[in-house]
Amino acid sequence: MRIGLIGTGRIGTFHSAALGRHPEVTSLVVADVDGTRAADLAERLGAEAASSVEEVFALGVDALVITAATSAHAELIGGAARAGLPVFCEKPIALDLPGTLAALAEVEAAGTVLQLGFQRRFDAGYAAARAAVRAGSLGRLHTVRAVTSDPAPPAAAYLPLSGGLYRDCLVHDFDILRWVTGREVTEVYATGSDAGPAMFRAAGDVGTAAVLLTLDDGTLCTATATRCNGAGYDVRMELAGEIDQLAVGLDDRTPLTSTEPMGPGAPDKPWPGFLERFAPAYEAELAAFVDVVRGERANPCDGREALHALRIAEACEQSRRERRLVRMAEIPGA
Repeated sequence: MRIGLIGTGRIGTFHSAALGRHPEVTSLVVADVDGTRAADLAERLGAEAASSVEEVFALGVDALVITAATSAHAELIGGAARAGLPVFCEKPIALDLPGTLAALAEVEAAGTVLQLGFQRRFDAGYAAARAAVRAGSLGRLHTVRAVTSDPAPPAAAYLPLSGGLYRDCLVHDFDILRWVTGREVTEVYATGSDAGPAMFRAAGDVGTAAVLLTLDDGTLCTATATRCNGAGYDVRMELAGEIDQLAVGLDDRTPLTSTEPMGPGAPDKPWPGFLERFAPAYEAELAAFVDVVRGERANPCDGREALHALRIAEACEQSRRERRLVRMAEIPGA
């Protein structure tokens, strides 16, 4: 299989290496707006470098992986759809609902495949939590708590392009909440704080956020996120039921210190970032994409799944802005 990849930044470099190791990927073509960066990566991996998106298509690839800047996602998805190519794209499809819906319409009109990069669906801990919920081993689920904490904020220039903390960061929690519980969010109440570095205020964004979500069976969920967690990268989910409770993401690298005399101390090697924490999941989602392209499995995370998560993020932005509870029925695109 010959795969094209557009965008050779940090995640694109990681994905390129994973694809290069896959036994079914016989060749890889990479491209980037920074041609030198793409050429350097191609040389390191023994891949081909293309000078443009058009050249990637012309070189006869069987599928496309999109890891370019978010602003380019929708256009690239549309171009691939018109070319009849299956696509794997890092989230999001677009930064707003109209752009997302337009790209999905192109994919659906072409009848092509679009798999979104919500890598937590491929993490062993989240998969085990999903299995436990579906098996009923927790009893009736009543409370879910999700945490996403980055160790340091991104570059200030990235913030205005990111879509904000709910769309850029918490959208992963919204997706995995639906996937693990099998339920839909009916309403949200969100708030946020721009205290801390001034760049959040300058971008009209928040550096810390908290959301209360109600599921369609009455389960209450909280999701919190911050860009400024100096202890390390911390992503967890706790699920509590009437019989039992469990936690995802709690291990000897979780950047959490107990104050109890017999509790665990600070980890020796806390998770430094998302690539290290989710490396096996990232590799697994690309392996799944190869299987999808080969017709060996169903799409594990199609564009409509990404739309659901984005709609929740949109509801959170509206809730924060208007300081009120927002029902999902108010958000278009259902």
